[in-house]
Amino acid sequence: MRPDRESMIVGQKNVIAEPLVDRSRIIFPPLHIKLGLMKQFVKSLHKDGDCFKYICDDFPGLSVEKKMVGVFDGPQIRKLLKDDQFLTSMNQLEANAWTSFVSVIKDFLGNHKAENYVELVDKMLENFKELNVNMSIKVHFLYSHLDKFPENLGSVSDEQGERFHQDMRDMEERYQGKWDAHMMADYCWSIARDNPNLAHKRRSS
Repeated sequence: MRPDRESMIVGQKNVIAEPLVDRSRIIFPPLHIKLGLMKQFVKSLHKDGDCFKYICDDFPGLSVEKKMVGVFDGPQIRKLLKDDQFLTSMNQLEANAWTSFVSVIKDFLGNHKAENYVELVDKMLENFKELNVNMSIKVHFLYSHLDKFPENLGSVSDEQGERFHQDMRDMEERYQGKWDAHMMADYCWSIARDNPNLAHKRRSS
């Protein structure tokens, strides 16, 4: 029997039991991580600034409510990624955050994983912090599991991340957008509770 954990330090890995699932079978949904990062970026923009106004003009069919909270889909994000004029609507802090976000998408969350992917993610988080972007659960999940992402995230089907996206949205609503040290543990236990096989395995161990 393993000893009880005596402390928990945020940012440090502290494992007291073997994983319930083989790590090779765990799927990290890149699309929904992109959606989460995009959401936090847009929410941090000044709503009377040129960048947010550009987004509103570029997506006239999108409701004001969705624009305000940064709810975009994959094709909409790809459209902005290809739009060179979008960058010209930003101030320096916004441009730094957006440019580093684009680098993470192209060289980590896509078909190519750059050797300096850790540096790219660190730079993005630093720029996001300068822009006062909130530390959402998806941002925390990304940063805490960098070494567990496969080499080719682009091969992962978007459908495989649909459940993850729904779970993350439920967790964000439960914690009202605030990061908490117990949030990830709560999410992991919710998976075990919803899966009878995992729950039975846990009780038997």
